[in-house]
Amino acid sequence: MVNVIGLGYIGLPTALMMASHGVEVIGTDYNKELVATLNAGKTTFKEKGLDELFQNALNAGIKFTTEYQVTDTYIVSVPTPYDKFSKKVDACYVVEAVKDVMRVCPKGATVVVESTVSPGTIDKYVRPVIEENGFTIGEDINLVHAPERIIPGNMVYELLHNNRTIGADDKAIGEKVKTLYSSFCQGEIVVTDIRTAEMTKVVENTFRAVNIAFANELAKICRHDNMDVYEIIKICNMHPRVNILQPGPGVGGHCISVDPWFLVGDYPSLAKVIDESMKTNDGMPDFVLNRIYEIMKEKGLTDVSRVGLYGLTYKENVDDMRESPTLQLLESQERHLATGLKVYDPFITKDVVKNQYHDLDTFLADVDMVVVMVKHTEIRENVDKLSGKVVLDCHNIIDLPGVYHI
Repeated sequence: MVNVIGLGYIGLPTALMMASHGVEVIGTDYNKELVATLNAGKTTFKEKGLDELFQNALNAGIKFTTEYQVTDTYIVSVPTPYDKFSKKVDACYVVEAVKDVMRVCPKGATVVVESTVSPGTIDKYVRPVIEENGFTIGEDINLVHAPERIIPGNMVYELLHNNRTIGADDKAIGEKVKTLYSSFCQGEIVVTDIRTAEMTKVVENTFRAVNIAFANELAKICRHDNMDVYEIIKICNMHPRVNILQPGPGVGGHCISVDPWFLVGDYPSLAKVIDESMKTNDGMPDFVLNRIYEIMKEKGLTDVSRVGLYGLTYKENVDDMRESPTLQLLESQERHLATGLKVYDPFITKDVVKNQYHDLDTFLADVDMVVVMVKHTEIRENVDKLSGKVVLDCHNIIDLPGVYHI
């Protein structure tokens, strides 16, 4: 039996996927309300294919509880936030989860940490917890790192098809865990050491962050001299060895906007390109806010309450708001002692910010200017409703005359 610890955006789909492929699974989370919702037969967030996967897992006998189980395999999938000042990973949730596992696990158990951590975190924080509880790693407890590699909006598909990395002290244990993941994973599974596994996951997301920053910096350069960044990128990408990404209003989510800071925090004198790239990405919401004020002045708009932000989530067609550029923009506005921007997102049904709407038509009726922060399918299918509005399109998806861009 596998006890999956943490039933959030990563742990829940992982538990469901294993259960649906013949693995006996019990999911554990300290959040009683979350566990009650799952036991009532309801998922806790929206995700393509998740409800069907959930039903398959229920049919296979998956169980949910707040209690840690006595078993031979644990998968720890809890959040790893970072300190915004030190830029270092906060491993407290992982540490607490491992401590709780140590209270119930038998000798010979394998503890798999799926949570994304900075290189060296397991050596620095996890191993001591195991040893302090009287276990000898490699004899009494087997320690493995298997970082997740999925993205909201496509989780179910990527769980099935993405390649995986298994980091282990003992290759034989790594191969055993590889067999467990092979119950559902159709991608290639590589077995390596723990530190390499830690590093590869962070490097993957850092590579993407740096490339996004290049596109965002290009947008700023082109805006300075009134050039069309999208036309420039399109032409450059005709070169067979060039693939520039598209600029945007910022970077959100709990991977690309967070993981690279782990390297900056651990290697401040070395990670210079990464540091500047992250600052560029983090500065985009402020850049968009400034564009809003520039366009308002140009169009003679004086009432900021007649400006609406379309989109609250960090990416299209999901309900995940973690590190959302829109939330960052609203926080920036408040720091400048200003408020009033209206907000709407079809995927956020509860009020989470001021001046939030829950109907597109009502939202559009109450604004003169629309800022497209997220490229949800809904706005793509309702472009005609933006006619007559001042539009700042942060993703270059609105095909209307006179549309502004970042």
